[in-house]
Amino acid sequence: MKSIYTIVLAFAYIIIFNASASAQGCVAVRHMSCAAPAGSADYFKQRSGHWQVSAGYRFFRSYKHFVGDEEQKQRVEQGTNVINVSHAIDLGLTYMVNQRLSFSVNLPIQYNDRSSLYEHYGNAIAQNPQQKRFDTQSQGIGDLRLSGNYWLVNPVTLPKANLSVGLGVKLPTGNYAATDDFHRLTKEGVDYTINKPVDQSIQLGDGGVGVSVELQGYVSLTKTLTAYANGFYLFNPRETNSTVRNPEATTIDLVTGNFSVADQFAARIGLSQSIKAIPGLAVMLGGRVEGVPAIDAFGGSNGFRRPGYIVSVEPGLSYMRHRTSIAATVPVAVYRNRITSYADRLDPLGLKHGDAAFADYLVSINVSRWF
Repeated sequence: MKSIYTIVLAFAYIIIFNASASAQGCVAVRHMSCAAPAGSADYFKQRSGHWQVSAGYRFFRSYKHFVGDEEQKQRVEQGTNVINVSHAIDLGLTYMVNQRLSFSVNLPIQYNDRSSLYEHYGNAIAQNPQQKRFDTQSQGIGDLRLSGNYWLVNPVTLPKANLSVGLGVKLPTGNYAATDDFHRLTKEGVDYTINKPVDQSIQLGDGGVGVSVELQGYVSLTKTLTAYANGFYLFNPRETNSTVRNPEATTIDLVTGNFSVADQFAARIGLSQSIKAIPGLAVMLGGRVEGVPAIDAFGGSNGFRRPGYIVSVEPGLSYMRHRTSIAATVPVAVYRNRITSYADRLDPLGLKHGDAAFADYLVSINVSRWF
């Protein structure tokens, strides 16, 4: 009975919005791990203490550009594509009040690198004859999230199915105006730099106070097979933050001049199969979708954003023994779509449709322990 339920625990720690999200790339899904405990009554019986600490690691490299769901393959072939490399560590602390109610705090620490031509000398041969590529970076803490979760069925009764509901608050602790040096070239061919905000996709925060809602649940199908599902939505009522996207411009666009404070979402569903020969070990296979909508549920949708979503197949492994849990998943993208933004939709001719770069896969590893 123990192995049937405890295999679900790992999924609760790896819900992303890294995503950003990070969709994984230029669609700015922030790293929003869910640290609420999940699993079953058997798991709660074997835990020691009311406190749990967790650390999760996420990595992706985005480099393939999409307009809608059509890949712009010429960008990679011509070497004009943007390459984002993201490393994030999510630190979590959970306090379990009782068997059903828990409270968590999560803080991501990030390092991002963005390599491009167009942000510096330019993509065109006339502007950038040697096609030089330069990098900008951002590093530091992201947006802090406080959350509470409650199981609808008391885990002590060993239910074959259960559902947890959660509510959280995201605080703007991450720098949403991170800057770095961008290269410019004079008419005489002399290189110089200017300091300005880095691209929205590698900003450490979004500058808004948000409210998150989440659901996570499981159903025991057989003695060794469990179905799981979870979903997350972050409401960001603030329309834009104070960061000017392009301070070099002579005039500031009223619609896209500042960075948007966008909603984001994520959902996962799949199956976990416990391995009888190795107690505590389970293999997992599921699907996930994550992204940024073009229009927020509350508040305005002005400001610059790259809305879109990514659908992935997500294999993984989890191992739980006594007070320690380890999980690793590698979502592999099967569908990517950079949808039209709110600003694009204001075009009277309906011709505007920006692009975004996505990753092929994401690596996510999580370790947690009860005390």
